Amino acid sequence: MSSNTAKIAIEAPPTSNPLDVIPAEIPFDVPYGQPISLEQAQAVIQAAVAEARKRNWKMNIAVADSGGNLVAFQRMDGAMLASIQIAQHKAKAAVTFRRPTKVFEDGINLMHLNYLLAFDGIIASRGGIPLIDQGDLIGAIGCSGGTDSQDEVVSKAGAAVINQLPARIK
Repeated sequence: MSSNTAKIAIEAPPTSNPLDVIPAEIPFDVPYGQPISLEQAQAVIQAAVAEARKRNWKMNIAVADSGGNLVAFQRMDGAMLASIQIAQHKAKAAVTFRRPTKVFEDGINLMHLNYLLAFDGIIASRGGIPLIDQGDLIGAIGCSGGTDSQDEVVSKAGAAVINQLPARIK
C-alpha cells in the first residue's frame, strides 16, 4: 500500500451518523400535566369515531391519562379484536415517551434504530398521539384497526379537539 492511499483513507470524512448529533435541547420535552378528565377523553373519542365513521373505518380508540392509565375506550362495531390491546398500547407509549408513536416507526423503518425494540413499552406503529393542553401533556390517544396511516388519521382527528376545549382549572 502506498503512502498516498493511506493518506486518502485517513483524510476521508467520517460517515455521518444521525445519532452523533447533540441537540441543544431535549426533544419532546413537554411537561407532564394533570391527568385528562373523563369529559375531555370522551370528546377526543367522539371526534375520532366521527372521523372513522366518515371514512367507513372500524377502529378501537383508547385515551390514556398523563400517567399512562386508561381513561376511556371505545370499540366500534366490527373492529378487529386484536386492535383493542394495540390501541391501548399506542396511547400508553405516546404519553409515556411524550411523542407520537410514528417517531418509533420512523426510527426503526427509516433510520434502522432496531435497538428501540428493546425498550419496554415501545410500539413502532403510528396511531398514538400525545394530548397537550396549554403546554402540558395530559394524556394520549391510541387508535388501531386499520393500516398505520388510517390509525394515524383517526388519532389526529381525536387529538385536534384538545386545544378547542375550555381551559382546565389548574
